[in-house]
Amino acid sequence: MKQHTFLKSICVTSATVGLVFSASVSAETLRLSHNTGDSTTWHEAAELFNELLNEASGGELSVRTFPNSQLAGGDQMRQFEMVGRGAIDLVMTSAINVTPLIPEMAVFSLPYLYDGYDQVDATMNGEPVTLLEDIMDERGVKVLAWGESGFRELTNSKRPIRSPEDMRGLNMRVAGPMYVDVMNALGANPQQMQWVETISALQQGVVDGQENGIGAVIIPQRIYEVQDYITLWHYSYDPIFLGISKQRWESFDAETQEMIQQAADEAMAHQLAITRENTADGIDFLREQGMEITELTQDEIDVFRQATAPAFDMWAEKVGPEIVSTFVETIESSKQ
Repeated sequence: MKQHTFLKSICVTSATVGLVFSASVSAETLRLSHNTGDSTTWHEAAELFNELLNEASGGELSVRTFPNSQLAGGDQMRQFEMVGRGAIDLVMTSAINVTPLIPEMAVFSLPYLYDGYDQVDATMNGEPVTLLEDIMDERGVKVLAWGESGFRELTNSKRPIRSPEDMRGLNMRVAGPMYVDVMNALGANPQQMQWVETISALQQGVVDGQENGIGAVIIPQRIYEVQDYITLWHYSYDPIFLGISKQRWESFDAETQEMIQQAADEAMAHQLAITRENTADGIDFLREQGMEITELTQDEIDVFRQATAPAFDMWAEKVGPEIVSTFVETIESSKQ
């Protein structure tokens, strides 16, 4: 009788261990790479995505986040390529960072395309953004959800900027080829470099300035510690997106895809909300940190718009008339 009980106990224990082992084998960790440091709203969204997905899947799916494009050696473009071919599962990056590979993505950031967030939201929630999602799908990356770095504002360590003449001779770090053309049009010297190199380049004076979103990058990456001046010129909008390798996506069943999609939607909605909140509160904070704030009048902005028009026209041609027209028409409709 004792022997029977003992054997039964062994069987139950073995079965329990087998279930635990089976669960651990079936649990899966996806790898997510993004461009910025671990203090940004990008990283916060990635961590929230992991929490939501882990909870929804009962621990069967989790996400490990790698900031600063670590999995691609700091190369933001290579990072996107690796997701496209399935070498990395997930990517969070900005539209402008993939324009060397997909020129159409520059449409969001064309200089002075948008006047404000209402126009942005009109394009991000309608047909225009679908056109870009289809193009990225063809490149092997399914866009799950969108967030933002926001309107890219100008910082530098040399002087206040109120006119294109003030830009002349400044060495400016830029994120992509379109911004090279924009800075050239303004008489600045553009230096295209990866974000992981930018902070040290600003500290060492290799570049005089940069442009980025206040809430998503300038404040969390503490740009105010190495830059004295910021100009609010709202010249270019920069959305970010959370994408997944298409082949990885298609390996999941419909139920798992739905869990991933819901977690992505919630995480990126949070990222967008806190980025806009941080941006709204950020001007006073930057002033408190000692930055000199230059807010341009509409007339001053119009001068910059005219000066950057050649870059707009050049990149509108590269993006494609159909895409640009769809964006412009949607923006115009949002004004009515």
